[in-house]
Amino acid sequence: MVLDAFISYIGLEKNYSQHTVHAYTKDIEAFAAFCLEQYDIEDIDFVDYGIIRSWVVDLVNTHISNRSVNRKIASLKSYYKFLLSIEQIQVNPLAKHKALKTSKKIEVPFSESEMQLLLNQISFTEDFEGARDKLVIELLYATGIRRAELINLKVADVQIASKTIKVLGKRNKERIIPLLDTTLEVYQNYLAYRSDIKITKDTAFVFLSKSGNKIYETLVYRIINRYFREVSSKVKKSPHILRHTFATHLLNKGADLNAVKELLGHSSLASTQVYTHNSIAELKKVHALAHPRSKE
Repeated sequence: MVLDAFISYIGLEKNYSQHTVHAYTKDIEAFAAFCLEQYDIEDIDFVDYGIIRSWVVDLVNTHISNRSVNRKIASLKSYYKFLLSIEQIQVNPLAKHKALKTSKKIEVPFSESEMQLLLNQISFTEDFEGARDKLVIELLYATGIRRAELINLKVADVQIASKTIKVLGKRNKERIIPLLDTTLEVYQNYLAYRSDIKITKDTAFVFLSKSGNKIYETLVYRIINRYFREVSSKVKKSPHILRHTFATHLLNKGADLNAVKELLGHSSLASTQVYTHNSIAELKKVHALAHPRSKE
């Protein structure tokens, strides 16, 4: 097994998030444990599809959702693609595998009124943490960046003169995103408080904890939950829902799908189209109000 080489590859060369690297590692290790227990196979590099299929059956029988099973198999598929690329194997055992059917996962975005209420009427404390928390929410909503992209954003990536930020996304893909004047105001207010923090080794990063260290994933999640509890009764409140909200609101206002794709950093239009189901409701309203036949 060349698992260590694969982990280094996706972490360093592919620039996958720490969370993703951990998930891939756990999935592959779980399959290796299954192979050892059920088939007395110590090296999973050369297994055939039949053995992988038996793992799928075993997972389904333990009542794991099809979506979770597909995620685990996706981890394995990436591993075998890597083995193929370094010529450790000659055939990918998952080359013809078809994912299990799943129901469409609909994530409900925050409404425009919820966003306006939070950003314009909710009181953020006038200190470092209050300024930072408001900027976290403002930047996620105004740019649609991912949580990992927000965490890794550096001061040098924010260009005040050109009103843009440079984001390093998945697979080391860079993109430039415009900033709104309101976002820049919130950013500059935060910088004033940030200058008073005793910064440790993470001085290059925009977002810091009050102890001066780089902000971390669970803190971002807590910030979103803390403030959105005050304005929304939606069950799911997360950084990804804000990204979803950004895309949905742009599409509702008539933004071009390709433009939204570029802003989100998607590699294919299919990834962006998942956000269009919400804008259909908006289109129906426009259609009903504007079409002559609707008045009959």
